[in-house]
Amino acid sequence: MLSSFVLNLFLYFPEDKTEYIPAAIWMAIFFVLTILTFRLIKKVSKKEELKTKAIEEEVMKRNRETE
Repeated sequence: MLSSFVLNLFLYFPEDKTEYIPAAIWMAIFFVLTILTFRLIKKVSKKEELKTKAIEEEVMKRNRETE
């Protein structure tokens, strides 16, 4: 009884379906921002990977020279 009451507090289905429009707009905005953020993280990660490979090659080269 109590659990169905609590669940009903969060369920709201408006009769006027135009109330969904602002929510859909915000969802689309956040979805686009999520994709852009993910692409930015991948781009920065790729740059860091290239820097790390360059440093690793430099260290390996120094190790070969000292041997």
